Amino acid sequence: MGTYINIGNAGFQSARNGEYVDKSGLISIVNGSLFTERRFSCVSRCRRFGKSLAAKMLCAYYDRSCDSRHLFADLEIAGDPAFEKHLNKYPVIYLDMSAFTERFKNDSIVDKIKEKLLDDVLDVYPQVTVKEGDDLMEALIRINEATGDTFILIVDEWDAICREFPPASSAMDSYVGWMRRMFKDVNASRVFAGVYMTGILPIKKYKTESALNNFVEYSIVEPVDMGQYFGFTKDEVRMLAEKHGADYEELEKWYDGYQIGDEMSMFNPNSVMMAIRSRRCRSFWASTGAYDAVAHYIQMNYEGLKDDIIQMLAGGRCYVDPTGFQNDMSVIHSKDDVLTVLIHLGYLSYNWRENECFIPNYEVAGEMVNAVKLSNWNHVAVAIDKSKQLLGAVLDGDSEAVAEGIAAAHDENTSILSYNNENSLACVLSIAFYYARNNYVIHRELASGKGFADLVFIPRKNVDSPAIVVELKYNQDADAAISQIKRKKYTAKVAPYADNLLLVGINYDKRQKTHTCLIEHT
Repeated sequence: MGTYINIGNAGFQSARNGEYVDKSGLISIVNGSLFTERRFSCVSRCRRFGKSLAAKMLCAYYDRSCDSRHLFADLEIAGDPAFEKHLNKYPVIYLDMSAFTERFKNDSIVDKIKEKLLDDVLDVYPQVTVKEGDDLMEALIRINEATGDTFILIVDEWDAICREFPPASSAMDSYVGWMRRMFKDVNASRVFAGVYMTGILPIKKYKTESALNNFVEYSIVEPVDMGQYFGFTKDEVRMLAEKHGADYEELEKWYDGYQIGDEMSMFNPNSVMMAIRSRRCRSFWASTGAYDAVAHYIQMNYEGLKDDIIQMLAGGRCYVDPTGFQNDMSVIHSKDDVLTVLIHLGYLSYNWRENECFIPNYEVAGEMVNAVKLSNWNHVAVAIDKSKQLLGAVLDGDSEAVAEGIAAAHDENTSILSYNNENSLACVLSIAFYYARNNYVIHRELASGKGFADLVFIPRKNVDSPAIVVELKYNQDADAAISQIKRKKYTAKVAPYADNLLLVGINYDKRQKTHTCLIEHT
């Protein structure tokens, strides 16, 4: 057993000692790639989405220095025909690149990695003669020739160096050169049965696109057939909620909403587990201070970026083209690049069918609001802060206070959104009612009856508040808005709340730039 080679199964054993959601089906996909042209895999996904746990699972499964049968006997992979074929059959090299970036801060970091790996490998294979000046790859070739051993290489946080060092630095030059030496060498297919790298970012556009074009990439944008292993599914979270007596609907509100490939509803796994352990739902991202980085990105002065962020804070979706992103968080050239970075970081979800991004859930929405408050978007932040008062005015039936609150939110945000644009006013209205997300599921343009209600507020489970239907009008009056709600039967979607329902009609006079409101309790 070494420091980096044949390290055993202790990492995965620790996971199995606690609550573990079975993601061992991932092993079947990796097994299918071994000894094929697809043996080089890079699997990138957001922080807190189980990257390191998957890497430890693979290490435990393949590492021949230990017996891991008991760790997998009750898991999905045990029923796979290839389970026995590859179980604990290979010398495994396991690297956590973030451990190196924490220890070595200068451009010699890659030399340190190569030096420590070579020393460790030679300690495990003392019977193999290497020549002076042989590097790690040459040593692995000699070991393969002498013993017939083929290696599994697992690299966790492969992009840690790329995140810590500038693209043009000598450290990056050395890192890309070393990876090319390891994986593009003519003997790489002899030496490696498989290579599994995981990190936040895909690799193919780092430095030169051809540097590692033999890797098959699985990313949060293009997960191929791994999507179900990138997070928790609804069924998995329901199982956890039932087992631990947790409120599934609260878990769904806080942590669901990621669309990953064909998986249309995925949960943040780390946050779900933290909520289960702490017995309450809250944001488990705040302690990282990551919204400092998000604030940096959303303040970038790209045309349309502010409009898109506000649109998403209001519950909308925005078009994004992720194909131009260079997979480098420090190389940002456009609004699409900013949105794509936020997708890779997990602050936005991505629907590949529509090329749309959106804020997935309540946890992330709160972090985005924190980022807005750190930015110079003071008007948006003020509107969000005042949203609790506005909801209170609606529930109190105070139509004058509601009209004043909406007018203030509208006026304060005209520098960002077109004042007389109907969609913009609906967007500003959604921001103005932001606090209502605590107690309501809010729908914009909800199909109901004979048309689309502008805003519908449906109370969440265990919330004793009326449902709310809001209709906007221009250059008419608030009575006309209420009449339209009734005439087009917008209340059909909230029929269970027929005896506890508020109808809110809002009119905006474009010429006078005044707002009026009428509230009716059914």
